[in-house]
Amino acid sequence: MSNLHRKHIYTYSCYEEEQSLCALEMRTLFGVEPAAGIVESCIKIDPSRSPFMKERISVLYEADSLQHLLIQLADLQVSETYKVLFVKSRYSSKTEKVGFEDRRKMEREIGLHINGVADLRQPQRIFAVIVVNGRWMFGDYVEGEPIWFQHQQKPHSYSTALNTRVARAIVNIAIPDPSGVKAIDPCCGIGTVLVEALSMGIDIVGSDRNPLVLGGARENIAHFRFSGEVKLADIRDITSEYDVAMIDLPYNLCSVITLEEKTEMLLSARRFAKKVLVVTVEPIDDILKHTGFIIVDRAVVKKGSFTREVIVCE
Repeated sequence: MSNLHRKHIYTYSCYEEEQSLCALEMRTLFGVEPAAGIVESCIKIDPSRSPFMKERISVLYEADSLQHLLIQLADLQVSETYKVLFVKSRYSSKTEKVGFEDRRKMEREIGLHINGVADLRQPQRIFAVIVVNGRWMFGDYVEGEPIWFQHQQKPHSYSTALNTRVARAIVNIAIPDPSGVKAIDPCCGIGTVLVEALSMGIDIVGSDRNPLVLGGARENIAHFRFSGEVKLADIRDITSEYDVAMIDLPYNLCSVITLEEKTEMLLSARRFAKKVLVVTVEPIDDILKHTGFIIVDRAVVKKGSFTREVIVCE
């Protein structure tokens, strides 16, 4: 199987209140409606990009049974040390579900059929096998790292800011392919979205009209050793052009904005950005339509009785 057309298996999980956001991220990244918990795609993505992805298996061999898979593995020559993992799938049938001891047994059996030197402690290469809908798939394994979790330990935060998991998903939804994309967060606050975007190598700048938050945003970015521009500017005064804008509309008691102000903000965003992702706690469909936006997709994120909408517009 060539690298260009190699199939990749991704497993993912999320909290119940994040299901809508998780599904939107998977649709955006892979262009398909995911089955709950697993995605098969020829698109190769680092699983650490997503707050929901657990791992990626880049398929080398596929068979309808373990016996047929073992026959194929006889052709595999491995120059590095390796180990094999059996990845549980929630989408195996009852007869395919495997207990802990049987998984370890299969890992050993599969490992013995590979031409190379096994090393269970510090392998140079990790393989995995997973059973999905009766198909046994074997390939290179990459585990996702919870990078978003590390970003919770930032110097400055406030209670109404997006949490890092949601912020990271929002960046992926707004910018599924960062190549050549120029982005802006024009209401950046303390920089939660900026930190997630910069950690993915995205070309993004931040701005806010509140001078009191800019120092905190800059310190948060510097704390993680990232570099990014954060400037004092009202969204209505932005003149540069961007491919994508991510806007978390102000809503706390210190940032009450009128319907007219929301309309002006979105009209401004339509002027300087080709694509806009809006986060809102209040219905804004009428404003978006009035300002000429087309709603492409959306999700809802809940936290207790508090609900945010994530709306993708073009």
